[in-house]
Amino acid sequence: MAASAPASGSAHRRHPSGPRRRRRGLIAWCAAVAAGVLVGTGACSDLPHNSGSAAPKNSSGGHTYYVSASGDDANSGTSSKNAWKTLARADQAKYKAGDWLLLRGGDRFTGTLSLGPGEAGNPTLPTVVASYGKGGRATIAAAGTDGISVYNTAGVVIRDLVLVGDPAAYASQTGISFFTDLPGAVKLEHAVVQHVDVSSFKTAVSAGSTTTSGFRDVQVTNSVLHGNHEAGLVTYGMPYDDAAPAYSNEQVVVTGVEVYDSAGDPTARDRHTGDGIVLGSVRGGVIRSSSAHDNGTHASADSLFGPEGIWTYDSTGMLIEHNTSYRNHTGSNVDGGGFGMDVNVSASTMQYNLSFQNDGPGFLVYTSRGNTAQTGDIVRFNISSNDARKLPWDAGIEAHGTAVHDLQIYQNTVVMTSEGAQPAPALRLRKGLAGTSIRNNILITDGTAPAVVSDVGYGPDAVAMQGNNYFTGTSSTGLVSWGGNTLDALDAWRSADKQELLNGRATGLAVDPCLAGGPAPVVSGPNDAGVMVPICPAVDGKGVDLKALGVAPSVLVDYYGKPLAVPPVIGVSNPAVKK
Repeated sequence: MAASAPASGSAHRRHPSGPRRRRRGLIAWCAAVAAGVLVGTGACSDLPHNSGSAAPKNSSGGHTYYVSASGDDANSGTSSKNAWKTLARADQAKYKAGDWLLLRGGDRFTGTLSLGPGEAGNPTLPTVVASYGKGGRATIAAAGTDGISVYNTAGVVIRDLVLVGDPAAYASQTGISFFTDLPGAVKLEHAVVQHVDVSSFKTAVSAGSTTTSGFRDVQVTNSVLHGNHEAGLVTYGMPYDDAAPAYSNEQVVVTGVEVYDSAGDPTARDRHTGDGIVLGSVRGGVIRSSSAHDNGTHASADSLFGPEGIWTYDSTGMLIEHNTSYRNHTGSNVDGGGFGMDVNVSASTMQYNLSFQNDGPGFLVYTSRGNTAQTGDIVRFNISSNDARKLPWDAGIEAHGTAVHDLQIYQNTVVMTSEGAQPAPALRLRKGLAGTSIRNNILITDGTAPAVVSDVGYGPDAVAMQGNNYFTGTSSTGLVSWGGNTLDALDAWRSADKQELLNGRATGLAVDPCLAGGPAPVVSGPNDAGVMVPICPAVDGKGVDLKALGVAPSVLVDYYGKPLAVPPVIGVSNPAVKK
């Protein structure tokens, strides 16, 4: 049903030509010097080093070099008054720890920049590429190349820039690329991207490897990635090895990133395209306070793999929190969802996220692998509103696969209506679940579909449903469809399948939870989560005690950061009780 990752990011792998291209450019520049077209500054006598007189030391202890549209490539580049003119000239220099390359804000520079082996810095003395002056951000306009390419090195900070591709870059290049093919298991440290705007490339920002090496301390923050062809932000690595799991990238942090209008490739039948944020092959990653919306509009109709807004694969220890994902699409009949933990994801959590009006599921947990890697994941305190708009066989929350182990789904609020779409349930389960618990969730439809649909009639040892509230109004479609049997009341379900029982005591409700937006409220914008807050005590204190069951931390807070009482409310939020 859901697509696995395409060969662990193989769609994004390619060997950058940055270092080779830079040296070729320098040789051509030196040939011009020899021909008398340019004034020589010393660079041609020793290709690996910067030219001209030494730049003054900056606050990091390195040197600062300047590029300005009003500069001259014959200048030393060591001050704003003696700036170089072109990226080609700046690309000839060899940068060391603490060096800064500054482009004048408001200027537009055609070409590319590259940092290769032996260049760049370290976490305490990074090499910085940024803008300067009062003109805002400088623009790098790539012509059939990457915007900035970092190859087999790190200790790099790229910030305060605009990067724009042309049609050739849109088809095949990356705005900012960190890539390594070093042998062994080397982790290149400190790859940082801050406050950039990247558009019109195949992929806006990527970091990854085709070997067991990779990157550690990757940070992408406060940036806008839009109008790219296949994806906004991607990490990737070697294919997952069941016998010896390893992860190419470590400590990846994404915060304050907005990705929209990653269109997708209608001709790409062999992979997913049109993604927002995709973290693959990561040990210890965070996606926080970010958004993905309106992606995948031109994804292939024939692909077996679809895009998603924000998701991870082949990773462990991931935290996806306080994000928004909406109006993402798929060209085919798979995926197109808001959030996903999709294939070989372990010990990871999706929490405090908002998903609405996506083509596919709001929150997906899935694996196609028959191993034990998809284990120990948590989906909690999330809101899904009117997801599965195109694919009614999906749901607001969906879990299944070849082997999904020890999954916990609790304290979520899901509302599904048939408005503008075929009816879909709030929760859908299929085969492959073991040790799963689903507790204290509000699961609502407008009566055109059951609140829960499970293809398998799971017993509580495999899937334990406890403390949830199911509401379908005056539905004639049933409250729950469980293993092919439609049940209209919780008592019947308890008798038939032993669900909604805890130590022999009945749990769960089938009442109107009295949400602020009405019986089946619809989220229509990123700031509309308030419609999902109860305004009467119908579900307050009616949940099961998760702490006593050992499935939750000692302190739980709701969607808005307020501590939950014991026993807790059902759903994402404490009630705002009417006086």
